[in-house]
Amino acid sequence: MLKPAGAGAAALMALSACSSSVSSTDRADKPAPALSGPVTVFAAASLKESFTALGRQFEKEHPGTKVSFSFNGSDSLASNITGGAPADVFAAASPKTMAIVTDRKDTAGTPAIFVRNQLEIVTVPGNPHKLSSLKDLAGPGLKVVLCDKSVPCGAAAQKALAAGRVKLTPVSYEQDVKGALTKVELKEADAALVYRTDVKAAHGKVEGVEFPESADAVNDYPIAVLKDAPNAGAAKAFVALVRSAEGQKVLSAAGFRKP
Repeated sequence: MLKPAGAGAAALMALSACSSSVSSTDRADKPAPALSGPVTVFAAASLKESFTALGRQFEKEHPGTKVSFSFNGSDSLASNITGGAPADVFAAASPKTMAIVTDRKDTAGTPAIFVRNQLEIVTVPGNPHKLSSLKDLAGPGLKVVLCDKSVPCGAAAQKALAAGRVKLTPVSYEQDVKGALTKVELKEADAALVYRTDVKAAHGKVEGVEFPESADAVNDYPIAVLKDAPNAGAAKAFVALVRSAEGQKVLSAAGFRKP
């Protein structure tokens, strides 16, 4: 009587194990759900060209998704997010502006630094004022534009000027780096302090001048998925693309430095 009972129990266990194995295999083989729908990315103005390219790449890799961008000064974007503006991803031009969002616990996890950026003096092609150093910006009659001190490019400019012990009065303070660049492009200003990536993105419409004090004002760029992201899955995938080797290649080509 014991032997058949034992055999029956063994058979039952084997059947159970087999059933469990099949169930486990089914779960493992089940493909991840395809990404779809809109993805809204709030990003610093200096990221416009590179992120637009990455957005197109993301849509190509994930048919059915649509990436929309809002490019502006990081402080304005952070205020919009904390004010309830719907977005999936935030990429800021400094940890300080990202902190506006993290302090309100509006990110899903810890932001990651994905690139760095550095300032250059920008002037019109041909550099007619022969600018070669930061101190040259304080020359008489020179019209200089800076980013507002509240935005990352403005804060970086103030650090660089302090490092070089240069004092100047700009003709205007712009709300983002593209605004400062445009003033020079339109010849409404003789020079400005902008990111090297913006000089490169201008494709010859301006001329950049490197200066050593910029090393004292390098900006780290953090990126994060937002806590209430309407499309969290796609948001995570976009951040993964930005941080991937492929994404870093696009950003490096735009002039950004690796973190």
